[in-house]
Amino acid sequence: MNFRTLDLNLLRVYDAVMMEGNITRAAERLAMTQPAVSNALKRLRDSVGEDLLTRAPRGVRPTAFGEALWPPINLALAQLREALEPGDYDPTEDERVFRLTLPDAIAIVLLPPLMARLQFLHARARVEVRPLVDRDPRPALAGGDVDFALGYFPEVVASLVAQGSGAPLRHRRLAEGRYVCAMRREHPLAGQPLTLDSFCAAEHVLVSFSGRAHGFVDQALARVGRTRRIVLTVNQFFAAAHAVRDCDLLTVLPEDFLPLTGLQDRLVVTELPVDPGSISVDALWHVRHDRSAAHRWLLERFDEIGRERLTAA
Repeated sequence: MNFRTLDLNLLRVYDAVMMEGNITRAAERLAMTQPAVSNALKRLRDSVGEDLLTRAPRGVRPTAFGEALWPPINLALAQLREALEPGDYDPTEDERVFRLTLPDAIAIVLLPPLMARLQFLHARARVEVRPLVDRDPRPALAGGDVDFALGYFPEVVASLVAQGSGAPLRHRRLAEGRYVCAMRREHPLAGQPLTLDSFCAAEHVLVSFSGRAHGFVDQALARVGRTRRIVLTVNQFFAAAHAVRDCDLLTVLPEDFLPLTGLQDRLVVTELPVDPGSISVDALWHVRHDRSAAHRWLLERFDEIGRERLTAA
């Protein structure tokens, strides 16, 4: 394919067809005739040299190549639109996709009210949640894989603060909170103050997005020359809560997350014998979205939910 001779209008047509999954509806959205849309798709197919779409019972569906091609096209068109039309965002008209990465403890609090707001407004936006696999979301944000990362990213935020206005990412504090220790009600340590010795002697479940068996609590223990025995590492707070439900294990969870698990009658919480520091929920995004009215609109929704419901996780 010769990119220099590619008609970029064909990409707009393909993006609309992928959004609608139907050539007729895409034609209506683009104010084009159905034959014109079909012809544009044929020209695009001839340009790239591979089939992008196949017929489906209720319209069309992408081929494997077409599915892989759409995300960068959709992202590039959205960024171009933001650069050329940075005005107001109308959620009832714009069918953009917002891509987020966040841990389950935040998702369970943030996503229900966010989607309720979108439905109330009859917004045409879609939300996609990508797995949070590391405490450093900078590569995903820089590469355009996600629009926002939400979570506890202390090292990243500290780095951004140190870089000042030249930092490639922006951040905003949404909520603050703390960690507590959770265990089943029948645990031998339940109902009594948790000492540093008993905490370190117990068996633990660690929540680690990256899979590394070392977290913020372990850093706090290391500062006082102690360690703990981690027997299970998971990547979700919800999984950790269920893991300690039926056996004598300890786990560390955000204080206000436990009621959301449905296990508050089975588990008890107690103060930690070490201080891993306060925790926060921050929203991070790339500077290229600073002029985007759509991203500012979504960030305002995050602020609202943070003030109303969101606690640190």
